[in-house]
Amino acid sequence: MRPPRIPNLLPPQRETIYLVTVCVEGRRKTLDNPEAWGACRSAWKRLDRWNVWCAVAMPDHLHFIVAPFQRREESLSAFLKWFKRWFNEEIEPDWKWMEGGFDRLLRNNESVAGKWEYIRQNPVRAGLARTWEEWPYKFARNDLPR
Repeated sequence: MRPPRIPNLLPPQRETIYLVTVCVEGRRKTLDNPEAWGACRSAWKRLDRWNVWCAVAMPDHLHFIVAPFQRREESLSAFLKWFKRWFNEEIEPDWKWMEGGFDRLLRNNESVAGKWEYIRQNPVRAGLARTWEEWPYKFARNDLPR
């Protein structure tokens, strides 16, 4: 049983932004290839209630920073459900996603740019690339909030 969702207590003028991680079941290394990355990008484009600010695909998990376009209370669970469904429709993988995902609501003192710096360095920390720029399975919008 999952713990209850913590309510969003940020001030109304503060944008609701999440750092999200989703993992492959059994941590199989299946996401660091052009086909999977294309399916991720395609699925994110279909999520019309959400803005995907930036993302990095690691071999067995994804990190992304997202924000709902309109309603602060938009369901992150629904976001993950539809992302995984549309991803699976695109490439019909022979593996499964772990249930749900891990998310962190960014607070006033946490910047999107700082979190982006952290997740984009994951391939470097894992020894998959010498610099984050070399890693092909990442993107960030030009208008990334600070």
